[in-house]
Amino acid sequence: MDRIERSKEKFEELFRNIDVPAFSTDPDFKEIKNRFIFGEVYFHGSLSDRQRELIIIVVLATNQTLLQLREHVGVALNVGLSPVEIKEAIYQCAPYIGFPKALNALVQANEVFVERNIALPLESQTQVNEDNRHEKGVELREAIFGARTHQLIQNAPENQKHIQDYLSGFCFGEIYSRSGLDIKTRELLTLCILSALGGCENQLKSHIQGNLNVGNDKDLMIEAITQCTPYMGFPRTLNALNCVNDQG
Repeated sequence: MDRIERSKEKFEELFRNIDVPAFSTDPDFKEIKNRFIFGEVYFHGSLSDRQRELIIIVVLATNQTLLQLREHVGVALNVGLSPVEIKEAIYQCAPYIGFPKALNALVQANEVFVERNIALPLESQTQVNEDNRHEKGVELREAIFGARTHQLIQNAPENQKHIQDYLSGFCFGEIYSRSGLDIKTRELLTLCILSALGGCENQLKSHIQGNLNVGNDKDLMIEAITQCTPYMGFPRTLNALNCVNDQG
């Protein structure tokens, strides 16, 4: 089967009950897009369709390409992802893209859920409380980044220690500790979020090491970045790959 046949078959499999703009004014562009994404990229490596759709969702949320995000929330349900997994992927974006953009993405996801008769709100995935969120966050930072965590916390300038507290309590305590996605998946998605943001090479390198520490090897990271390519472009892909090659 060549890439044209593969792209048609994969597109129908993924988007079977989703209304997608027909590109009637730009049929050439539609063919170029579908043949590249669904005839080539989707068949590279060993990522499952579920992993690919989680990656696509966080990149689309990061870039705020909300029409396409809405479509891929539907695709994510089609390939067997649960509403909880989809929402947790969007929650994972919040520390990196900010609350307003994460909320924009959640609005799109919620509208698809309502259309699919999925009852909202979903069951809470919270695993911490006000008393232990900071402690749990430090534990998770250590699990991902090792002894370097304490150096970052202790060596922060006095007038910036609150940022380290926010990282521990909010980013890792309240977000990373949630159920619905495991730590390996959250770190892989964070790699994709930071790759799509661009200009975050220092943070990206830290999370490349974090991925290695939690068991995501270099080949898996390259596959994840490859899946991001059609949605974030080649410059950010090449920057991310350079970071992986330098760090991994």
